[in-house]
Amino acid sequence: MNLLESHRDHAEQTDDHSIRRWDGATSVFVSAAPRLFAIGLRVLHDADEAEDVVQETWLRWARADRSIVVSPPAFLALTATRLAINVTQSARRRRETSAGPWLPETTDPSVSPETAAARREAVDTAIRLLSERLTPAERAVYLLRMAFDYPYRRISEILHLGEDHARQLVRRARDHLATERRHQVSTTAHRRLVRTFLAAAQTGDLAELEELLAADVTR
Repeated sequence: MNLLESHRDHAEQTDDHSIRRWDGATSVFVSAAPRLFAIGLRVLHDADEAEDVVQETWLRWARADRSIVVSPPAFLALTATRLAINVTQSARRRRETSAGPWLPETTDPSVSPETAAARREAVDTAIRLLSERLTPAERAVYLLRMAFDYPYRRISEILHLGEDHARQLVRRARDHLATERRHQVSTTAHRRLVRTFLAAAQTGDLAELEELLAADVTR
């Protein structure tokens, strides 16, 4: 990949410690690249666009403060998913109001309050879109699968659904996100979901989010 080659050239100009850090970052990314491509392809259904997502994910990874990333594979998967969904939202923007980017960047304690607020607002807007257009089951499966790349077997265990049913719900969710339908959204429930989603994305601890989504499905 040309991007990787360019960064190795840059790494050669740094000290040994920096070279080791770059080599480690490159190794992590190369190992994750097939999964990232699969994420992009699953969301976009286009190999060229999926490859673009992988390359943009590399650029984000190269610029990130990796010292604060708890789980590099999770960070890369989240970034690729967010970028892929942004592509679909950009295409949809020509015919409907955009939900905007809806997956947060990794937590960065150095960001300004304004930036943090903007990220939260983006997530708030997008989750509201999911709640308005999807059933609780569709939303739960879609978030776990598309945002956190859960395998269908694990999703079926959390939500007490069959694997085939979970796959069908993801397909239905994609179709429903392209419609104009609106469900009424509870303000209290929405705020709780946004708060729980952000905490899961930022800390990597998804236990509370799993419980909340499962409870929504069984209500």
